[in-house]
Amino acid sequence: MMEEGKQGVMMKRTAHEEGEKEAKKQKLLEQLGARCIPYLTPNDENFSQLWKYKYHKFIIQKAEHTPVDLHSIVQKAFLALLQHGCLFQDLVRLKGKDLLTPVSRILIGCPGYTYKYLNTRLFAVPWADDQLNIKYSTDTLSEACRAFYELNKYLYSQTVCELHKLNGSRQDHGFPDSNAETEFSLPSCSAKESEEYQTESYNVTLINYLDPRDMPYLREEPYFGMGKMAVSWHHDENLVQQSTVAVYNYSFQDNTATKYVEDKDASKWCIGLKIAWDIETPGFVFPLNSGDSYYMLDDLNKTHQHCVLSGSDPRFSSTHRVAECSRGTLQYIQSRCHMALENLFINPKNEKAELKSLETMVLMQAEEIHNEVEFEWLRQYWFQGKRYLKCSDFWSIPLAELEDYWKQMEITTSLVLEEIVKEKWTKKEKCKILKCIMPSLKERRDLRQEWRERCCCKLAKTLPRDEAPVCRPHWTDEDTSMPLPFDLSSIISKLESLMED
Repeated sequence: MMEEGKQGVMMKRTAHEEGEKEAKKQKLLEQLGARCIPYLTPNDENFSQLWKYKYHKFIIQKAEHTPVDLHSIVQKAFLALLQHGCLFQDLVRLKGKDLLTPVSRILIGCPGYTYKYLNTRLFAVPWADDQLNIKYSTDTLSEACRAFYELNKYLYSQTVCELHKLNGSRQDHGFPDSNAETEFSLPSCSAKESEEYQTESYNVTLINYLDPRDMPYLREEPYFGMGKMAVSWHHDENLVQQSTVAVYNYSFQDNTATKYVEDKDASKWCIGLKIAWDIETPGFVFPLNSGDSYYMLDDLNKTHQHCVLSGSDPRFSSTHRVAECSRGTLQYIQSRCHMALENLFINPKNEKAELKSLETMVLMQAEEIHNEVEFEWLRQYWFQGKRYLKCSDFWSIPLAELEDYWKQMEITTSLVLEEIVKEKWTKKEKCKILKCIMPSLKERRDLRQEWRERCCCKLAKTLPRDEAPVCRPHWTDEDTSMPLPFDLSSIISKLESLMED
């Protein structure tokens, strides 16, 4: 049996992980039966002790301890994104099904960075950078992106301080003195302390928005009976290990609200925490006021799960994180494309494309990169329609360049296929090459069909025109500019026959 392509292996691994999570969840629910695990809030007597010994890496920063000017520009920025239609529901893939997220989102971050969750790659609208000539759709959106950059710097500075205090508590063999009544005043760190406890800066923030009044149905929290969930229990995905997540919370009652207020208990949004897959330790619920920030320090995101419990008012959050981007930056995929195309050159004598080598490892690597750029970048981008143009034109030219690289890879593949049918090659030599490239070809055939079907699904048709999925790249057999057909089925059948003859 031929080895699967890398994209297929990754998809199967993801499906396996999702299956394992579902099995754990069902086992947990079976163990619980009709009973609920207890949970504590700040109104409960033992809340302080629970926080101190089981949830001490969760830190809350009250709104009044954040600079008023920062509140003002950030909350104005949230509303600007909403008013400009720059917050989008994502059509994600979960357990083999397409789902439309109840939460609307946009990713803002370092230029050229992406973040992947639920099999969906989000492309960061760059936060304003004076060194780059980034064009935004409006000056208001430019100011909004700059505001989140300022918030990112501020939250990171507070994170450094909190990690410094956490490390100090470890050295003292104790825990932070956390209790429900404490108003956290995050002290400034000295330059020496900041350098000593420096961690990697947050490279993206995922902006979330949900108006519960627009949601006819929100799921009830299943383990503790905490109430209705806007976001179910989860670990944040694809982050650098043991990296902190910092979140700024903003809920408002109307579009004129621009500063934090003390919410009434009944209307408050809450963050819920639990130890992952643990039915013995009580859950932890902390109510959030507008303008509060919270930090999930160190490995808390790994050892614990969190959910968001819905309040009654619309809510924004800016969730700052260190995304694991070793394979998720524009620079990375550009370098991969250059690597794949090193085997292609234009003969100056006849200006025709030719291959430099037919070495199997070179061919296999090129075909794997071919799939990576098509399914992890081009189709991911266009599946989200033209949404990014609402904010900035940053990704337009790079994606056009990636598509040009991809077309050259199509030429490379066609040259390989033309070569191996020549009579000068023995059957053994042909089979050796085909065994290396066939997994990628089959994967390409299958994934193209899957993405085409996803673009035509019922949910896709409910999205606004500029957010509707586009099946791109796509072409018909009549398109003479393309060296190979969109559907590779007939070619694969011929190649398989060639191997059997």
